[in-house]
Amino acid sequence: MHDLPLARSTVDPDAAARTRPGLVATLVAEPSTRVLLLRRGLVATRDGVLDLHAPSAVTGATWDPEHLAYLGRDDDGAYLALALPDSLGEERDLDGVPIQEDAALMGFVDGLTFAHLRDVGDALPDRDAGLATTAVALAAWHSRHPRCPRCGEMTEVVEAGWVRRCTADHSLHYPRTDPAVIMAVTDADDRVLLGHAAHWPDRRYSTLAGYVEPGESIEAAVRREVAEEAGIAVGEVEFRASQPWPFPASLMLGFRARVAEGASTEVTVDGVEITAARFFSRQLAAAVRDGEVLLPMRSSIALALIEEWFGGPLR
Repeated sequence: MHDLPLARSTVDPDAAARTRPGLVATLVAEPSTRVLLLRRGLVATRDGVLDLHAPSAVTGATWDPEHLAYLGRDDDGAYLALALPDSLGEERDLDGVPIQEDAALMGFVDGLTFAHLRDVGDALPDRDAGLATTAVALAAWHSRHPRCPRCGEMTEVVEAGWVRRCTADHSLHYPRTDPAVIMAVTDADDRVLLGHAAHWPDRRYSTLAGYVEPGESIEAAVRREVAEEAGIAVGEVEFRASQPWPFPASLMLGFRARVAEGASTEVTVDGVEITAARFFSRQLAAAVRDGEVLLPMRSSIALALIEEWFGGPLR
């Protein structure tokens, strides 16, 4: 629980440097700078690590501030994230060839492999996991907030990709993170409560989870979500660990929770978000081995919570 896949980072965010005039242009010109490339929320990888490139090697890049973010630096140099436009390569001439502005960059990008952070996050080394998680979260925020929430006018990127400024009223807007609780609930027999979400594949089970509502403590959110989704009353709640979940902007707050003393363990699902739920004994291991139960991916805090309860690896 102290080494969660997407909570690892070795890079100094260097936040004080973000307001420095001309920072990105300076970093692009530095030979030691490395660029992390994203395409439609996916990160470029090679042989189990991020496929980082010197700025000079990214043929055709225009370094548009709208798609750039400064991720920080370590002893090896600085790191930039470049989110490729979703429309890259879509505009073509009459012969079907990408327009000149896109052609060089398309040629470079076509030789790369892009992967979903959910699939590779747990396997990336610490530095790369931290860089990729931050980059994916920032790119998702930028793509969803092109306009000012106060007046509706367009915003522009400032402070090396960490702030958007309204071009009309000049208000500043910052990346947001939505707190979400995720919990391994156990009963008096030390069985763990797992549920099946409506949109998941058959046999997939995981811990219950949900967003914290306005005016609500995180402990109250744990109790409310379990009651709403499974009809179980929760008593004791213990915080275990947290990790970013940038899909698009959550912070997953992990808990162990106990069924309230004297409360029923009869499960009643809401039938909307959760279509099935049950308490599992440690025979869960056999069910997983036989393919009767599919557990969450390794990059999720959910699996860490389940394995902490179980006492060892389950996959």
